[in-house]
Amino acid sequence: MKTIKKQILSRMACVAFALVSSITYAQNTNPETSTQRDGFIIEFSVGGGLISLEDSEGIQTFDKAQGTFVFPDLKLGYMLNENLAITAAMPGNIYEFQGNDRNFGGFIPSVQYWVKDNWWIHGGIGLAIDSPALYDIKDDVNDDWNFGCAVMASTGYEIYKKKNFALNVQSKLVLGRASLDGDAHRDAVIFNVGLGFSWL
Repeated sequence: MKTIKKQILSRMACVAFALVSSITYAQNTNPETSTQRDGFIIEFSVGGGLISLEDSEGIQTFDKAQGTFVFPDLKLGYMLNENLAITAAMPGNIYEFQGNDRNFGGFIPSVQYWVKDNWWIHGGIGLAIDSPALYDIKDDVNDDWNFGCAVMASTGYEIYKKKNFALNVQSKLVLGRASLDGDAHRDAVIFNVGLGFSWL
């Protein structure tokens, strides 16, 4: 039953990701808004979404998804050419576990490619980080840090550009697994929608 629920949740996230991707595929008809992409990229985004987690010990299961807000969500990178950048993405989402707030995020080396002048796709694989929320650390209660592997795929559409600044609408899918004490692990499926603020 748990396997079936995982498959259903994964398929729902993929469908939602594809839907947002198709919506953002709109063409830009105003060439004056083109931005010359060069040098370093800095981006942060705000938004919300859904997170679903499951522990191998059965403490938390995929049966219930939680609403989540994005914190932090950073991206640093460098343009290799006008359409391709290498980046380091740092997604993060707050969730509740046994009465405490925690953060499931990561550090993910990735690449970003502009398919159209305003539309980009972004993805990579890297380190998953499951940690206490910085504002809710309690000694011997909510102070454990767990690490593992995560994959990420995202897409965005730039709705406003001026000089080296761009505002985009974006969606992001993150799948991760963090190792816990006692050979246990915690799996996470995260889907976010938000606004990104980029300096290129």
